Amino acid sequence: MRGSTSIAEQFRAKFGANPRVYRAPGRVNLIGEHTDYNEGYVMPVALGFYCWLAISPRDDQKLVISSDGFSDTAEVELDSPEIHPRKTWSDYPVGVALELKRAGVPLRGANLLIHGEVPMGAGLSSSAAIEVATALALAEQSGHSPDRVQLALLCQKAENEFVGARCGIMDQFISLHGRKNHALLLDCRALDFELVAIPECVRLVICNTMVKHEHASSGYNQRRAECEEAVQRLAKVLPGIRSLRDVTLDQLDLHRGTLSEVLYKRALHVIAENARVLGATEALRAEDLERFGKRMAESHSSLRDLYEVSCVELDLMVDQANRQEGVYGARMTGGGFGGSTINLVESRFADAFAENMARGYEKETGIVPQIYICAPAEGAGAIRSSSVGEKSG
Repeated sequence: MRGSTSIAEQFRAKFGANPRVYRAPGRVNLIGEHTDYNEGYVMPVALGFYCWLAISPRDDQKLVISSDGFSDTAEVELDSPEIHPRKTWSDYPVGVALELKRAGVPLRGANLLIHGEVPMGAGLSSSAAIEVATALALAEQSGHSPDRVQLALLCQKAENEFVGARCGIMDQFISLHGRKNHALLLDCRALDFELVAIPECVRLVICNTMVKHEHASSGYNQRRAECEEAVQRLAKVLPGIRSLRDVTLDQLDLHRGTLSEVLYKRALHVIAENARVLGATEALRAEDLERFGKRMAESHSSLRDLYEVSCVELDLMVDQANRQEGVYGARMTGGGFGGSTINLVESRFADAFAENMARGYEKETGIVPQIYICAPAEGAGAIRSSSVGEKSG
């Protein structure tokens, strides 16, 4: 099922009411990995894979949440003093509802139907798309017009505290602020952003390894804890710092003795990655795609060797990509330990690149990858009634 017409029809069949339809995109990050929760810089783009959500009000204070991708339905009484995570997909919309309520939004009961196009497990942030679509729908149904920066923070808090995943702000922010044919240079401390045009001569090709190693979520949380420990240790000799964003490479080298080898490597990646994002932004503005691709390559090497979040499958994907014609740059994207690579490919070579990557990866691993040729898409919003029937992607 794709698009607003299909979800509206399914909603009417299930709930017997005409819904309002919202959509929120997934994302891919061009460069700036594991910098967002260190208050650094990232460069994500919104993708034309959407979470679609249909909603209509109820007369009570109950949320009834269904998804065509899962057999179970979640029912939550908004007036209940205690609502606990179920450790299922429904924790994402329920967590958002609780945070909206805590923020003073006068929520009404509602029926919700969710359809996800964002591939799960590919590192393209299906969770943030669900959160953002839910937040917009519930807030606007309650007559609230939320500030989008604050809404991104609210969705992040829901994932951090209710779901228990210590993500940064990037995923929710780009889902709300994405712009067609543009990337965002986002300052994750100030939450300021600039739009950076993606040249029409390139495509973003995402290669999903179809692998997600068991320690992915624990490894992500461990890396975040390691960065926090590095800041605590460095703050003893660098008073006033509050994140690795505040530390220069010279300062890190000068005070290397205060850190274990592991903490030093984590800090070195983050500090250098912030510089790479800013350098990559300059290159993209100048349409210097060769230079942008070099920054991507440096990012992958750092994630592999210093941050240690890559894996055999991701490295294989990147190595194979770098041997293809028309490729400017390739790197792992997302939290790591599996998931996807992002590749910047000259448009006229994109189809051949996708075919060669699929064939080569399957030959080496026996795994059939998913490969998507994409362009940056618009961020989240309601679908006007006149747009019902519009296709996503």
